[in-house]
Amino acid sequence: MTGKRKRPRTCVACRCESPKKAMLRVVRTPEGEIVLDPTGKRQGRGAYLCTNRECIELAKKRDCLSRALKTRVDPGIYEEIIVLLEKDNDGYHQNIR
Repeated sequence: MTGKRKRPRTCVACRCESPKKAMLRVVRTPEGEIVLDPTGKRQGRGAYLCTNRECIELAKKRDCLSRALKTRVDPGIYEEIIVLLEKDNDGYHQNIR
């Protein structure tokens, strides 16, 4: 038997599939808090976004995270994501298509 099958994740904004490591995960914790999950292992309901600014802007416009996480998401989280991605210049969260 082979190892675990790695399924691609789908961006909630553009619906593109990419490997888990190439995307950013946003989580609604069991306490109802909305947080960024750079490790991809945090407990709670998760939603994935591509790591390009256009996708994040589209998600903000369509309120995709609120729908995916089944709760009201503060629009400030999108700005927080953009700031995080601008700080991340080492290529760790590169968009792979």
